[in-house]
Amino acid sequence: MELIDFVLNVDVYLERIIADYGTLTYGILFAIIFAETGLVFVPFLPGDSLLFAAGMFAAVGSFDVITLACVLWVASFLGDTLNYWIGYYFGQKIVKNKYIPINQDHIDKTQDFYKKHGGKTILLARFIPIIRTFAPFVAGIGKMNYKSFVLCNIIGGFLWVAGFVFAGYFFGNIPLVKDNFSTVILAIIFVSVSPILVKVIRDKLRDNRKN
Repeated sequence: MELIDFVLNVDVYLERIIADYGTLTYGILFAIIFAETGLVFVPFLPGDSLLFAAGMFAAVGSFDVITLACVLWVASFLGDTLNYWIGYYFGQKIVKNKYIPINQDHIDKTQDFYKKHGGKTILLARFIPIIRTFAPFVAGIGKMNYKSFVLCNIIGGFLWVAGFVFAGYFFGNIPLVKDNFSTVILAIIFVSVSPILVKVIRDKLRDNRKN
C-alpha cells in the first residue's frame, strides 16, 4: 500500500525530497531510474510517474529541465546496459534460482513480447511498466546483438525520458492536471499497460475459440 501511495502521490513525496536535499535530488532521481531499469529485482519502482512529476517541478524552477532530462536519460541508458549484461552472464541461473524473487510470469510475458517485436522490444518496452525492467534482462539471456541493443537503448531511453519529463514540464502545472495528479498517473499507467491487456484478451479469446 505504501508503494501504491508513493506512485500515485509521487509529486508530494518529490516535493519533500526537493525541500530536504535540494540539488542532491538529481542524484536521488538518477538512482531510482537507474535501479528501475537496471535491477530486475525491483520492477515496481516508479518510472513514468516520477519522470512526469520531475518535469512538473522543473517547470517551477526546482530543476533545470535540460540537465534533468540528460541526467535521467543517462541513468536509463546505464540501467538498461547493466540489466542486459546481468541477463547475458547470469540470466538463466537467476531465473532458475528459487531463492531469487523474480516473477516467472513477468519473464514469460516479456519473452512473448520479445518474440513478437524482436529487437524493437528494447525501444517499445520503455513505455510499458514491468516489461521495461525485464526487456533488457531477457535480451541479455537471448544474446541479442549488442550493437543493436545499444542503438535501441539510446533511442528508447531518450524518447521515454524526454517524453515524460517534457510532458510534465509543459502540462503538469495546468490546474486540471495538478489538482487531479493521481488520476492522471492512473491514466498514464493504464495507457502504458494497455498493449499487455489487449494481448491477454486476444489470447483468451483465441483459446476460447479453440475450446
